[in-house]
Amino acid sequence: MDDLYREIIIEHYKNPYHKGHIENSDFAFEDENPLCGDHIHIDLAVDSNNNVIDAKFDGQGCAISIASTDLLIEKIIGQNVEDLKKLNKQDILDLLGIDLSPVRLKCALLSLKVLKAAVYELDEASEDLTE
Repeated sequence: MDDLYREIIIEHYKNPYHKGHIENSDFAFEDENPLCGDHIHIDLAVDSNNNVIDAKFDGQGCAISIASTDLLIEKIIGQNVEDLKKLNKQDILDLLGIDLSPVRLKCALLSLKVLKAAVYELDEASEDLTE
């Protein structure tokens, strides 16, 4: 079973389905893992009900970092912003389907860190508009 997940990780690393940018995105956020040099940028587009209608990422990093980001983007399209706030470490591990060392875990979780920062920033911006 691990071989299947490894193949999926390699496929998403070599040919990420959601790589790119969204022009006029509702929010964009980026961060990096300074220990290994991974850098991820995520763009989100949401509709009037705060559902993610499109999401893209760009950046550079190892296979785990890029694959986890691509898989996470795939998972969140169509979800509500409130659901994104509930995503956690286990969700990322489930997407990858393999055991990770502590160092590789940081690579895998960079996408979640960037997404959470974007979602909470997006939420604050929405509140600012209604005050």
